[in-house]
Amino acid sequence: MRKIITNTFVTLDGIIQAPGGPEEDRAGGFEFGGWSFHYWDDVMGQVMGEGMSQPYDLLLGRKTYDIFAAHWPFIENDPTADQFNACNKYVATQTLKDATWQNTVLLNGDTLEQVKALKAEEGIDLQVHGSCDFIQTLLRHNLIDEMNIWIFPLVIGHGKKLFADGTIPSNLKLTKHAISSTGVIITTYVPDGEIKTGSFALEEPTELETKRREGVS
Repeated sequence: MRKIITNTFVTLDGIIQAPGGPEEDRAGGFEFGGWSFHYWDDVMGQVMGEGMSQPYDLLLGRKTYDIFAAHWPFIENDPTADQFNACNKYVATQTLKDATWQNTVLLNGDTLEQVKALKAEEGIDLQVHGSCDFIQTLLRHNLIDEMNIWIFPLVIGHGKKLFADGTIPSNLKLTKHAISSTGVIITTYVPDGEIKTGSFALEEPTELETKRREGVS
């Protein structure tokens, strides 16, 4: 089975909308596009390079695919461009009917079932970059195996969120982390079962607690 691995930039208040540029996603009148740009440093570059050093295919939403397809096919002598251009690009879309970027496969039938079928195959992992609307579908159907969440030290207050309504409640386990010189916390999480609840209230007070309540020293 192939793993689905998401790579997401997020603010402290959970916003993932348009981290890369002003025109990336203006839905809802969003005016802070490009909020991640000035935080980049060598640590972030190293972690990103390590995460993309293994073979992978891309699984993208339509908007992110359009942004990538307008840029990467025209970049030469760049390792990331070489990987993106060579790998298979699976696009979750009901509107795109044709694509010129090499090795593009359109998932424009029953997209959810097509993603499940891809995941069930033997093969290399599927990386999701950006694709904030598509990630909501993956979360609602519990299809994500690993989440790389890059937490940036700013708040925006409104916009599309990573964990929106419909997310399945669950525990996550931190498996890796790093911190950039600009304060970006780079984390990797995997699913870790159902949420376990409890209470700090003592149902049966201890002898010491009983004495304290009664004012006995």
